[in-house]
This record gives sequence, C-alpha cells and structure tokens, in this order.
Amino acid sequence: MDHSDKAGVPGVIIVGQGALNEADGEAVLSQAMKAAEAAGAKLLVLHTAAARVGAMDVGAVTEGGLTAALDGAEVIYNLGADEVEIAAGPVVIYQGSHGDRGAHRADIILPGAAYTEENGLFVNTEGRPQLALRAGFAPGEAKENWAILRALSAELGATLPWDSLAALRRALVDGHPHLGRVDVVAENGWTRIPLRDPANATFRNAVKDFYLTNPIARASAVMAELSAMAKARAAAPLAAE
Repeated sequence: MDHSDKAGVPGVIIVGQGALNEADGEAVLSQAMKAAEAAGAKLLVLHTAAARVGAMDVGAVTEGGLTAALDGAEVIYNLGADEVEIAAGPVVIYQGSHGDRGAHRADIILPGAAYTEENGLFVNTEGRPQLALRAGFAPGEAKENWAILRALSAELGATLPWDSLAALRRALVDGHPHLGRVDVVAENGWTRIPLRDPANATFRNAVKDFYLTNPIARASAVMAELSAMAKARAAAPLAAE
C-alpha cells in the first residue's frame, strides 16, 4: 500500500486476484475499500486476462461467467480463447491467430490477425485506454478481426453499421466516451460493500506458470521450453551447503 506523498498525489492500493478468489475475497475487498477511503488513495484490482478490463468497459460480460455462457449452447463463437474446455456437441467457430487448444477444438476456423498485425485500442489493468499501431501485416488469408466480424454480419443478413476501422472506433467512442480519451485513466465511482472481517483463507498466486499466462504464450514452443525448464529447476534437489 502506497500512501499519498508530500506533493498531494494520491497513493494506490493494489489488490490481486489471489486475494479476491478465495472464500473470504469479499471481506478482503471490503477492507481494501475502507483503507483506500481512509488514506485518500485509489484502488486498483489486478486482472489475470488481457483485455478483461476493456471487455467490462463495453459490457462484454456474461452473468454467471463462461460456464453459464457455454451451458446448453449449440454454437460457440470462440474469439481466441484456449483456457475453456468445450465438450463434444456444440459447433465451435474459432476466430484467432494461433494454433492453440481453441483452434484444435474448432469445427470452423476464421484466421484473424495477431495483435501486432492490426491497429488496436487496448485498456490496461488500471483502466487507461491506449493506442497500438500494427508492426506488420497478417500472413496468408488472415484478416483483421474487425473485418471478419463485419463480413460475417453481412453474410448473416444483420450487417453491422460500420465498414471501416475508423467508423467502428467512432461508434465505440460514441457508446463509451471514456475510450476516446487515450492515455487518460477514467474516473470510476464505487459503492462501498459492507465491511467484513477476513477469515483464515490463504492467499494464493493467481499465476500458476509465468511463461504460459495467455493463449499466444501457450501456443509458443519457446515458452513451453522455458516453462519445462522452470519446472525442472523447481523439482531439482538443492545441494547441501
């Protein structure tokens, strides 16, 4: 916890998922909120998935989470996710850039550009919108992801009301104005949850493998090798002094 400094700049209390995902996570959050208010500090919750903050900003969430979204589904449109086990039954359409587990489960694959191969607007874990410019072009028949969704909407007879990335971004900012304020952290209000005393649940590291934290890393042979080396080092007996 970092309290305000002499210049009057507010401090920040940072809470990780390892503290919130345990049985007393709500109690931990209530105590963090109280501490932030008492110190005049900001509160930052760390997320473990890229784009999760931006997804919440635009309302791309499902009540009950992924499990509820998959329950009873006949068709699943997978936008590059590989951490979800999809049982046999539903038709899976995969749109992504890497040959990960999600692609291997797919019935239909729509090759999309990687994040380095298209211009993008990202929201980082503190809620700051950031622009990214592509470093290269997608190989083969891969397309920019917005273009795939736009073309698919036309094929389904439900054409989306934009036909360029600029028009899409204008629509995005019209619906969510703070996303147009690049490099500015949006002001978010909160409602204090009732204060509760933490139980005896043990905090845990939300990251199980530093080298395999996202679908792109998990599809990398280099990252897999580094992960294996790290596990081997951890398993090796320590030499006696």
